[in-house]
Amino acid sequence: MSLIKSKKRVADHGEVFTPSWLVDAMLDLVKGEAERVDARFLEPACGSGNFLVKVFQRKLAAVESKFGKSEFEKRHYALLGLMCTYGIELLADNIAECRANMLDVLAGYLNIDDTDNLYRAAYFVLSQNLVHGDALTMRAQDGKPITFAEWGYLGKGKFQRRDFRLDVLTGSSAFSAEGSLFARLGKHEIFTPIKTWPTMTVSDLATGYGGVPKEAA
Repeated sequence: MSLIKSKKRVADHGEVFTPSWLVDAMLDLVKGEAERVDARFLEPACGSGNFLVKVFQRKLAAVESKFGKSEFEKRHYALLGLMCTYGIELLADNIAECRANMLDVLAGYLNIDDTDNLYRAAYFVLSQNLVHGDALTMRAQDGKPITFAEWGYLGKGKFQRRDFRLDVLTGSSAFSAEGSLFARLGKHEIFTPIKTWPTMTVSDLATGYGGVPKEAA
């Protein structure tokens, strides 16, 4: 794969793609996290998904090792692995390609297509997790603050979703820094979700609608 699409894109946006061997070497530095199904990764300039695809493939290898004997668990934990990968990308063609690449990896692993509810659920998750926007301003392409869904798997086919604003989440490091006035406060005391959704199934997610959200208390 070429490391650039055009010289103009490099000049205008600093767009250069990371080669596969370097991605692998970087992920090996955080091997334990990269191979944990529920470890969350955010790539703030995800391009077409070079990093995220590799992270997801490692998560799927962990899924196969731990849950490969149960088709039900394999499907749901594979979806959880996808739910725990996030990206932001400034260029529209890149974010579309990234979503397609991630979906292709999942579909290939589970041998599914768009007739399967889990495929459609994954499509919806990717529309939420991979954002067309600017990581520097922390705003989506429509000008609104970037919001990410925190997904959790409750077991027995049930997922939980809570939505958080990125600009609030990135402030947590400053609040929790040693010596900070807020260092001893629990994160729940400062950072609360802007929405908490009812539990959802794959079928709920496949419709792109998981029920009426409850406003966070």
